[in-house]
Amino acid sequence: MPDGLLNKGTLFDMMLNSCLQYAERTAFIYRANATELKVSYAKLFDDALILSKAFKSHKVRKRSKVMLLSDNRYDWIVTDFALLSLGAISVPRGSDTPTPELEFLLQHAKCGFLVIETEQLLKAHEDMLRGLKNLKAIFVIEGGKTHRWFDHIYSYNDILKDRSISTADRDQFIALRYGLTLEDTFTLIYTSGTTGTPKGVILTHRNIMYNVRNMPELIDLQESDRWVSILPSWHIFERAAEYIALSKGCCTVYSSVKTFAADLEKYQPTMVATVPRLWESMYSKINQTLQKQNPRKARLFKLLVKISARYKYQCRVLHNQLPVFARVSLLQRFRNKLNAFIMLLLLWPINCLAQKKMLLVREKFGGKLRMAISGGGSLPAYLDEWIDAIGIRIVNAYGMTECAPAIAGRSVSCEIFGTLGPPTKDTELRIVGEEGQPLEAGEVGEIEIRGEQVFPGYYDNEEENSKAFTADGFFKTGDLGKLTLSGELVITGRSKEIIVLASGENVDPSRIESAITELPFVSDAVLVGQDKKGLGALIVPDLEQLRNFISDKFDFGTKGNDKLLMDKQVLSRVKVEINRILLPKHGFKPFEKMQNIHLLDKDFKMGEELTNTLKKKRHVIETKYREVISRLLK
Repeated sequence: MPDGLLNKGTLFDMMLNSCLQYAERTAFIYRANATELKVSYAKLFDDALILSKAFKSHKVRKRSKVMLLSDNRYDWIVTDFALLSLGAISVPRGSDTPTPELEFLLQHAKCGFLVIETEQLLKAHEDMLRGLKNLKAIFVIEGGKTHRWFDHIYSYNDILKDRSISTADRDQFIALRYGLTLEDTFTLIYTSGTTGTPKGVILTHRNIMYNVRNMPELIDLQESDRWVSILPSWHIFERAAEYIALSKGCCTVYSSVKTFAADLEKYQPTMVATVPRLWESMYSKINQTLQKQNPRKARLFKLLVKISARYKYQCRVLHNQLPVFARVSLLQRFRNKLNAFIMLLLLWPINCLAQKKMLLVREKFGGKLRMAISGGGSLPAYLDEWIDAIGIRIVNAYGMTECAPAIAGRSVSCEIFGTLGPPTKDTELRIVGEEGQPLEAGEVGEIEIRGEQVFPGYYDNEEENSKAFTADGFFKTGDLGKLTLSGELVITGRSKEIIVLASGENVDPSRIESAITELPFVSDAVLVGQDKKGLGALIVPDLEQLRNFISDKFDFGTKGNDKLLMDKQVLSRVKVEINRILLPKHGFKPFEKMQNIHLLDKDFKMGEELTNTLKKKRHVIETKYREVISRLLK
């Protein structure tokens, strides 16, 4: 896409130009009924054109709001492309959306149309949908011929009978670009609701095109790059990644949680975009697999990872690639570098061995992965170090739905490890105190930003809009952070998630939870203690690892999981092990140790306790386990 048009064009302009410029290339690879299918950019263009015509014939117009209820599939991006062409506003959501929430979204957004993935999904929401008067038509992506007289339900098979494309059709489809502007709303995304009722984020073509223009440079994207996609397509992080890939003529492989590991090895991607929780899962899976195969080799692998991490740390000391928050004397810097140089000489031979072993792990990621992008939340330090130690270049990025999503990222041009890098191009970012005053480097405060990517506001929600922006137009992210002396960002917590103890002490739960989940028998953890004397934790255990952990002290044999999880000796042993991590020498304060813990018998589920990008919905968890928490911290 020519730079001039890229700078001025809409998202639809970008999609059109990529389809024309890269017509013969493969745009997507996906599976349907266990059969692998490849789609060229030319076919993507044709499929979107045909669907656009069909939507138009059913009265979908500019500014029509269309709920798109579907998981990842090729039809998703085709539907999105078709809606873009007409200037309709997509309101996307995943298929696991509960009926009451779907009803709220449809009514709040005033959707006139619904695109739903399957007939089964339609049936699940059928009673609720019958009561909605605003819906002019429902379109079922995957279904037989469902339309009947005086009915407003159509399958794609119904509306796509005529697949012929004339020269006039092509010209008219391309000409639709002239009816769109950068200020037009292209989507309305409802936040996942980690802190309460979902809010509708209005995003314009200007917001998303800021990302399409600037993100490829941040990750040094090449036309030959291949992506493996696993995140929900409707989520802005994944959606932006797919648009960026399309803008450069790349190929995207649609994967799933079940096939992700196999797809990495089969398709050998050069790029992958994931969220921290998926990295946590891969970290646990690799370590547990090694432990099962050979405990001695597992210990050796962990040692080699530590050596690799230590070697890289010393390299960064030598090359000024670690975050600096306060001035250090010239003499101290010289001492640090001298010590680093000596350590590098000692570690070098062992690190060479470590890198050979790390190569075997990288092959599990396909062997060609040159870059991984982690977004949707800041990557915990231990994971950042582990991924780096095994030799994968990680772009630790920070963004929000409200920014479509980019705010900062440790790009290919940023070598300051342990940070999120500087703000993205032309983004104003400041850290402010409780009174709104700008803070100096190293001081923790709320992150505020201003730039082209920042959304115009929440849909039909003046109360939230008045809270979201400062008088001079900065968006208040609600995240806490600090800047290094050279301008890189470090996230320290979320202001709305801060736990305030009865003593008045403030506790950032994410940092402690991250430390706890490093333990092999902890799958997940949620810190509790608001207005209490001390802290407690709800722990989702890995039962197999938990049994291994306590086997040297207790013999539970074949006794049921219920007895194991409720046993006072087991709880005491686990609590002691957790508090062994939360010591002042590891950077924790005396009041940040666990007063009590509770072992849960169920994993947190996506769509219930977890958002679609696997973030914890704290308000949901705290409500669900209110009685447990009350007993935990009397």
